[in-house]
Amino acid sequence: MRWLLIGYMFLFIERPFEVWTWLGDMHIERIYMLFMLGVWVIYPNKRFLPNIQHAAYVAFVTGVLFAWAISPWSSYGQPVVEDWLKIVVFYVLLVTCIHDEEGLKHIAMGFLAVMAFYLLHSFREYMAGRHTYRMGISRMIGVDTTLGDPNSFGASIVFALPIVVALWKAGIGGRLGRLMLLGYVGLSSLCILLTGSRSSLLGLLLWFTIIIWGTKYRFKALIGFALMAPVAFVALPESLQTRFETIINPEVGPANARESGEGRYQGLVMGFQQWANNPLTGIGPGAWRPANNTKIESHNLYGQLFGETGSVGGGAFIGLLLCFWINLRMVRRIRKDVPEWQHDLIFTLSSSIGTAVFLLLFMGNFGHNLFRYTWLWYGGFLIIARHCVEQRLAVWDPEAEPEVDEEMEMEPEPELPPGWILHGPHG
Repeated sequence: MRWLLIGYMFLFIERPFEVWTWLGDMHIERIYMLFMLGVWVIYPNKRFLPNIQHAAYVAFVTGVLFAWAISPWSSYGQPVVEDWLKIVVFYVLLVTCIHDEEGLKHIAMGFLAVMAFYLLHSFREYMAGRHTYRMGISRMIGVDTTLGDPNSFGASIVFALPIVVALWKAGIGGRLGRLMLLGYVGLSSLCILLTGSRSSLLGLLLWFTIIIWGTKYRFKALIGFALMAPVAFVALPESLQTRFETIINPEVGPANARESGEGRYQGLVMGFQQWANNPLTGIGPGAWRPANNTKIESHNLYGQLFGETGSVGGGAFIGLLLCFWINLRMVRRIRKDVPEWQHDLIFTLSSSIGTAVFLLLFMGNFGHNLFRYTWLWYGGFLIIARHCVEQRLAVWDPEAEPEVDEEMEMEPEPELPPGWILHGPHG
C-alpha cells in the first residue's frame, strides 16, 4: 500500500495530466484514487491509530463543509472544497495503512524523491525557456498549473525542506544519501531564488537560521552563512537582485511590487472585516474573490481562515494546532528520556514536522495556505510517528541496575592474621 501512496504523491505534486494535457482527458488521478480505494477496502489490518488529532481534523472538516454549505458563493467554492476533500481522503488512507517505522521511512523518502523529481523537471523546463513574466521580471514556475505559480511553487519547496533534516539526522542512505540531500538543498535554494518569490526567500532564510542555530558550531556557521549569502545574491541577475532588495527597501522596485507587499496586510484586514460581518461561518471557502470583489486571493492565512470559515473554522484550526503541539511535546519528552533514540527517524521526523508547522504559520503572513496539502500530510506523518514511539516504548526494557546484596554489603571484612600484610605472610 505504501507504494500506491507514494504513487499518488507523485500524481498530486508533479501532476503530469497538467503537463501533458491529453492525459487530463483520461482523468488518471481520479482512476488512480478509485483503484487505491479498492485496494484499501481489502487491505488487511487497516485501522485508525488512536490520536486526538483525528478529532481536530474531523472538527475542521465539519467547519469547512458547514461554512461552504451556507455560503451565498458556494458555487465558487465548490472546486476548492472538492480538491481539498481529495487530500482528506489521502490522509485517511495514510493513517489507516501505515503503522510501522519502516513504512513511515518509505513514505518520507518517497515524498522527498517526488519533490526532487518535481524540482528537476521544473528546472529543466525553466532552462528551456518556460517561465512567467510578472512584477517586471522573468520568474521560474512549477511544471504544473495548480501549485506552479512562483509563490506557491517556492512555498512548496520551503515546506519540504524540514524533511531533509529528518533524513539527514537519521543517517538514511549513509554518506551517499547525505550527498544527495545536500544536492537537494542546493537545487531547492536555486529554484527559490529563480522564482523571485520574496516570501519564499524569507522562509528559506528562516529555515537556514533554525538549522544553523541547532548545531554546536552555530556562531561559526552563522558567520559562514553571512559571508556566503552576499556572494549568492551578486550571482543573481540584476532584475532578481532588485526584486529581493524590495524586501528591505520597497522604493527600488516598481509600484506593483509595493502594492503586492501591501496586499498581504490588506488580505488580513479584509478577512477580519468579513469575519465581523459573518462571525459564525465567514463567507465560505473559495469565496474570497466574489465576496470581496477583487481579482486576487487573500495572500494571508489568517485573513483567509477567519474570513472564509469564521469562528467555527477558526476555532477548529486552533484546536488542530494544539493537537500538533501535544503530539510534538509527547515525542520530545520521550526523546529526552531515552537519548539513545534521538537520531531515529520517528524522532527526527517529528521534530522536523514541528519546524514545518512553524514555517507554515510564518509564511501564512504572506500566503493563503489554509487548504494546502501539507497540513494534512504532515499531520498524518506525525500521528504515525507518535504511534511508533508508543509501540517502541511499550516493549522497551531498560537495563536494570545491578542489585547489591545488603547482607554482603553489611558483612565486616575479615581480619588478617598477625604478621600478614596485603602481599602475603611476613617474617
